[in-house]
Amino acid sequence: MMPNIPEALRGDIEALREKLRHHNYRYYVLDEPTVSDAEYDREFLRLQSIENEHPELVTQDSPTQRVGATPLGAFEQVAHEVPMLSLGNAFNEEDMREFNKRLCDRLKSGAPIEYACEPKLDGIAVSLLYQNGVLVRGATRGDGSTGEDITQNVRTIESIPLRLIGEGYPHTLEVRGEIYMPKAGFRHLNQTAAAAGDKQFVNPRNAAAGSLRQLDAKITAQRPLQMCAYSVGWVEGGSLPDRHTEVLHALNSWGLLINSEMAVAQNIDECMSYFQRLDGLRESLAYDIDGIVFKVNSRLLQERLGQVSRAPRWAIAHKFPAQEEITRLLDVEFQVGRTGAITPVARLEPVFVGGVTVSNATLHNRDEIQRLGLKIKDYVVVHRAGDVIPKVVSVVTAKRSEDVQDIAFPEVCPVCESPLETLAGEVVIRCTGGLICGAQRKEAIKHFASRKAMDIDGLGDKLVEVLVDKGLINAVADLYSLEFSALTKLERMGEKSAENLLAALKESRLTTLPRFLFALGIREVGEATARSLAHHFASIENISAASEEQLLSVADVGPVVAHYIADFFKQAHNLEAVENLIAAGIHWPEIVLVPAEELPLTGQTWVITGNLEQISRADAKAQLQALGAKVAGSVSAKTYGLIAGPAAGSKLTKAQDLGITIIDEAELLALLAEH
Repeated sequence: MMPNIPEALRGDIEALREKLRHHNYRYYVLDEPTVSDAEYDREFLRLQSIENEHPELVTQDSPTQRVGATPLGAFEQVAHEVPMLSLGNAFNEEDMREFNKRLCDRLKSGAPIEYACEPKLDGIAVSLLYQNGVLVRGATRGDGSTGEDITQNVRTIESIPLRLIGEGYPHTLEVRGEIYMPKAGFRHLNQTAAAAGDKQFVNPRNAAAGSLRQLDAKITAQRPLQMCAYSVGWVEGGSLPDRHTEVLHALNSWGLLINSEMAVAQNIDECMSYFQRLDGLRESLAYDIDGIVFKVNSRLLQERLGQVSRAPRWAIAHKFPAQEEITRLLDVEFQVGRTGAITPVARLEPVFVGGVTVSNATLHNRDEIQRLGLKIKDYVVVHRAGDVIPKVVSVVTAKRSEDVQDIAFPEVCPVCESPLETLAGEVVIRCTGGLICGAQRKEAIKHFASRKAMDIDGLGDKLVEVLVDKGLINAVADLYSLEFSALTKLERMGEKSAENLLAALKESRLTTLPRFLFALGIREVGEATARSLAHHFASIENISAASEEQLLSVADVGPVVAHYIADFFKQAHNLEAVENLIAAGIHWPEIVLVPAEELPLTGQTWVITGNLEQISRADAKAQLQALGAKVAGSVSAKTYGLIAGPAAGSKLTKAQDLGITIIDEAELLALLAEH
């Protein structure tokens, strides 16, 4: 039975929480505190005391509830409702002006474009989901489509409100931002670690990433982290301003930190001036930045410009000049990649560049080594820009000694000793061993098991390495012959884990032809190309028998891709691998070929909004497209129909105003089943 709590006490406790939220906002977001630390502490302790006496009144958004009590066993996966896109890069003024020209050409306008200018914080991209103003989820960017649930950890960061303040925020609001560690906090953290004899972090970004990866939120709570909002993702049940900078100011008014150096540039010349100004301020800032992000400020123009692949057309990151250091090339080793590419890797005398210690760098290919005139024992300039793999950019010939040695390329594969080849028009040397090559075999199996391929839950990269090294699998089809007794003998593989892996393998036997094609790891055949091939040829037999000329009739396939596909299926060991996989029980629903003009939804444009419970947005979109429909992100007069799930907001309202057909998830499933 619930105790009888006086309404006056309920009112007092909520008023106290609101007061503390306001003080947090003034202190952590505006940097303009209006009370002393001692006064804040007294109010906080008063709230804590009342909640201790009346635990039934404690709410998850109370300022006292930032740190969870129980450490996690592992991070759960989170699917982003709206993908977290990456950005294209500019490295000089010419790149920026070309970017601006591309936008003007696409918009068919010579008018200056207004840009939002924001320092590019060197931290970890995250997503915060608020429902009715309450923080319900925090997640990492991950691969852009799927990240990790770090809700317990983001709740410990004081600049992240557990409940939004003010009013006017949407019912569902996903805030994107960067979690970072200020320079002063980083120095203090390392000083504390050094005093305790613990390992120190290399740079603030690594410290921030390590802090967010803690399974015990109490450890994260001890780290001096901040979060700066830079955009929004999924928004339902409300509207946002028309300009990006105004959206950020709205987020700020709701309690979120934004960058005080943010500015608006009226044209590309002002963008370049802003870049130069921030480059000069870079060392004096309280946090690390590695460039400037420029975004078209008009959200309407953003929508018109759209995106390519995983990056928006309307934004670009202009990186600051990369840091470079001189060190010595000790040796060159040759690595074999998943596609058989032989890559020379420089083994360097360790040197501190761009915040990390670098001991390896890519040399790309034989042509690059010849261009550099590089020899073993040379002194070289190493270049590192942000997260880009370090590379050797030049040789310091003035320091060359007499003991230098020429770099000898291998004549056979360094892993399987198969012959090497270089295709016409390419500079890359490749191993011809395919799936019989140990290096390619491991990478091929990892790719085969990955989420967007066969999606074998529990079969991570490390386990694949162990299974191959122990001789339990030598080809992808061997996965389906794994036995319980052999798995349980592996280190850290208990009976439950073995059962789960075998169950996941059994479940993966039923797939789709596009997924299977993608899983084979054919060069240049991504998800979209695999889907196009599957729906053009309908069967693996037709694809494997297709000539290069026939392959060129597929929309996404050009001459190079056609060659790779045809060459893959000419190799006897690849055909054998496909046959063995099918013999192991892999199968998929039959695809019936239908001319594009005869597809049932050809000419229709659909929009999906709200939450879907029985089917993911990605699957719904793919199935609608397979039926000939176009799936758009916004409602317009050209929209044929809207699929509205729970929590649908402004898109639903607009569709109702325009008299557009509206269906729910059950009707969507019936529509898909009907066809």
